[in-house]
Amino acid sequence: MSESTRKHPQGLYVLFFTEMWERFGYYLMLGIFSLYMIDHTANGGMGFDPAKKSDIYGTYLGLVYLTPFIGGLLADRILGFRKSIIIGGILMAAGYFGLALPGEGFFYVSLLLIILGNGFFKPNISALLGNLYNKPQFKGNKDAGYNIFYMGINIGAFVCNFVAAFMRNNYGWGWAFAAAGLGMLIGVIVFISGNKHIKEADVISPTTKEDVPLSKIFGYVLLPVFVFGVLGWLIPGNIFGTDANDAFLIGCIPVIGYYASLYIRANTEDKRPIGALLAIFLCVIVFWAVFHQNGDALTVYAEDYTDREMPASVASVAEPVGMVQEIENHESVQFTDAQFTQYMDSLNTEKNQLDAAGDIEAGKELGKVIGMREASRTYFSNLPAEQMPASGGNMLLYSTELYQSINPFWIVLLTPVVVGFFGWMASRGRKISTPTKIAIGLFVTGLSTLVMVGAVTSVQMDDAKASSWWLIASYGVITIGELCLSPMGLSLVSKLSPPRLTALLMGGWFLSTAVGNKLSGMISGLWEEFGSSEKHYFFLINFAACMAATVALVLLLKWLKAIMKEKNID
Repeated sequence: MSESTRKHPQGLYVLFFTEMWERFGYYLMLGIFSLYMIDHTANGGMGFDPAKKSDIYGTYLGLVYLTPFIGGLLADRILGFRKSIIIGGILMAAGYFGLALPGEGFFYVSLLLIILGNGFFKPNISALLGNLYNKPQFKGNKDAGYNIFYMGINIGAFVCNFVAAFMRNNYGWGWAFAAAGLGMLIGVIVFISGNKHIKEADVISPTTKEDVPLSKIFGYVLLPVFVFGVLGWLIPGNIFGTDANDAFLIGCIPVIGYYASLYIRANTEDKRPIGALLAIFLCVIVFWAVFHQNGDALTVYAEDYTDREMPASVASVAEPVGMVQEIENHESVQFTDAQFTQYMDSLNTEKNQLDAAGDIEAGKELGKVIGMREASRTYFSNLPAEQMPASGGNMLLYSTELYQSINPFWIVLLTPVVVGFFGWMASRGRKISTPTKIAIGLFVTGLSTLVMVGAVTSVQMDDAKASSWWLIASYGVITIGELCLSPMGLSLVSKLSPPRLTALLMGGWFLSTAVGNKLSGMISGLWEEFGSSEKHYFFLINFAACMAATVALVLLLKWLKAIMKEKNID
C-alpha cells in the first residue's frame, strides 16, 4: 500500500510495539510494587508498613511523570526524540533489573533509574507519534492513531501481570522484576530496528526569541526544584502529611512556575493555545489522582476484601503453570494476635539461622511458608466460616496482581467501541470535540467510584468478602473514562502545541500526571484511616473530586473550542 492511500504512517506500528513492550515492563513492576513493599522480608519483600508503602508509591509515581519535563526539554533542544527514547529505555531496563537485587540500597537506586528513564522515554515517544501525523494525508486520523497506540500500551499491560504472577509464584519477586527488564530491552530493540520508518519525524525545531535558554532553565527552574524539594523535606512538621509529600509538592512549584511563564512570555499566536493546554492540565490532575489508585488502594482492596477463590475448573489449568496463590487453613489462622506474632518470630528466627548456616535453599522454602502463613491469616480473617476449607486444607486464589490486567483487558475490548462511536457521531455531522471527550472522561471516571461505593456496602467487610465482579465492573467504567481522556489528551497536546515546544508541553501533560499520581498515593494513604464500615467515604471523596473537575472543564469548553477553531483544529 502506498503512503498516499494509507490511513496511518508505518511508523505508528513501530511505536505501537515499542510502547507495548515498554508498558509490559512498566506495568509488570507497578502491578507488584505495593505487594512487594508490604510483603515480609523473609518472603523476599521489603517489609514496609502500609503508610510507608503508600508514601513511596505516590512519590515514585509522581516523580516518574515529573521527569518528562526534563526529558522533553532535552529532546526539544539537544538530543532529538530517538536518542532520548533509547537512553530512557536502557535506563528503565537497568532499573527493573536492579529491583531484582536484594537490599534497600538497590531498591532506591533502581527506582531512581526508572524515574530518570521514563523522563527521557515517555514524552518523546508520544511527541514522535504526533509528528508522524503532521503530513496532510494523516492529520485527520490523529485521534484514531493515538487510540491505536493506546491499545498497544494496554496489550503490554494486560499480558505482563500473568507473567508477574507466574514468576512471583514460582521463582520469587526478583525474577518477576527481571522479566520487566527483559521486556524493556525488547522494546528498545524493536524501536532501533524500525528507525527508517520514524526518523523523518525526529525534527528539532529552532528556538525563538521568546524561548528561555537551556542554561537559564537549569539555573532558574531545575536548581530551584532541588532547593524547594530540600526545603520541603526540612520544614518542621508536615504541611501535606509526610516529609516526602512536602518535598515533592513544594519541589513542583518552580516547574509549575516555568510552565506559567511559557504562557506569559508567549507571542500572540502561541499564547491562547498554550493557555488552553495549561487549563486542561489542571483539570486532568484529578483523573490521575483517582485512576492510579488501582496500584495501591484498589490493590489492597483486592488483596484483603475481594473473594479471590479460584474455581476448580480454572485451577486445573492455572495451577500446573504456577498462576495461583495457595493458602492454608493452618492452626495459626485461629491464634490471637500475640500468639501469631510469637509464632512468626520463631519462624523468622529459624530462617535467619538457616541463612547464617549457609542453607540457602532451606531458608527460601521456609520463607515461602512464612509468606503463606501471613497471607492465609489475612485472607481468612474476614471469610465466613462456612466458606473456609477444613482445618489443614488448602484454598487456591487468583493472584492479586492479576486484577491489574482487568483495566487493560477492558481497553483492548472497548477501544474499537469507543473509537467507532466517535466515528459514528462524526459521520452523522455531530463530531465530538477533543476537550468535550476529556470532560466526558472525567465524568465517567467519577461514576466508576460509585461502583466501588456499591462494592464496599454490598457486604459487612469485617466478616465477608465482596465479589470480584465489583472490581471488574468498576475497571470497566473507568476504562471508558480513560479512553475518552488519556489518548485524547495526548492528541490535543500534539495538535495545539507550537512545533518547537511539542515535547516540552507533552512533558507538561505528564507533569499534571505526576501531581495527580502523587495525590493518588496521598489519597490511598487515607484508606487505612477509614474503618471497614466507613470505606464508602473513601470512594465518595474521589467521586466529589471528579465531579468538581468535570464542572470546571465544562465551563471552559466554549473557550477551548474557540481556540481550536482559530487554529483550524477539529
